Amino acid sequence: MADIEYTTADGVGTITLNRPARKNAFTMEMIDAWAGFLVDARTNPDVRVVLLTGAGDAFCSGVDLDDFATGDSSALARKNVLAERIHRVAYALEDLDKPVIAAVNGVAVGAGMDMALMCDLRLAATSARFSEGYIRVGLVPGDGGCFFLPRLIGSARALELLWTGDFVGAQEALEIGMVNHVYPDAEFAGRAVNFAQRIAAAPPVNVRMIKRAVYQSARTDMRTALDLISSHMAVVQSTEDSAEALTAFRERRDGVYHGR
Repeated sequence: MADIEYTTADGVGTITLNRPARKNAFTMEMIDAWAGFLVDARTNPDVRVVLLTGAGDAFCSGVDLDDFATGDSSALARKNVLAERIHRVAYALEDLDKPVIAAVNGVAVGAGMDMALMCDLRLAATSARFSEGYIRVGLVPGDGGCFFLPRLIGSARALELLWTGDFVGAQEALEIGMVNHVYPDAEFAGRAVNFAQRIAAAPPVNVRMIKRAVYQSARTDMRTALDLISSHMAVVQSTEDSAEALTAFRERRDGVYHGR
């Protein structure tokens, strides 16, 4: 079996980190494939939502340090490993206007935690635990932790976790806004897939435009954001999916779009 796998079903593209014996620590080859899967998801009409998870009892323990340590050890070479390979996942995610959900089924440490943070939503199993961890091995957060974590939980709390490397359990992660939902371990895989399928069943153009509007609005002023959303509204109202969603609402009076 491959160290990273990509499957599609029912509108959901699932990326599974598959090195359970190493707590799904990723290699450079896995990163290359990971970024490629995200590029495929961007243009594949059969993929409406991307779900990221880990095999076994871990989500991801970060980069495989043995793999990272091989090759040229110069400062420029080390920088380029991050900038030209590992960071490709973050860049691919920024280009992807479909929902990306991290299903954190166990420990998420260092770059593994960062990979969860850069997704749009995070679901956690009860046994999930998060730690930036870099400080414990003499490093700085190399995969976006200093960017993503403060935006989720605020600078002061983020700095504490980045400086100490302390672990945060699933319930605390929920309370501080790091994750969206916590599910029991025995039910986790099924409920994560069901959650992803629920979003995949929504009108796809609307979902993508909502994601664009949220992230673009965070970087602009109110007038620009409202001008953008007025254009989005005009476009989605002209789509067949939007018309069907409105019909479903009127006929069933439950506000649920049941998909085509």
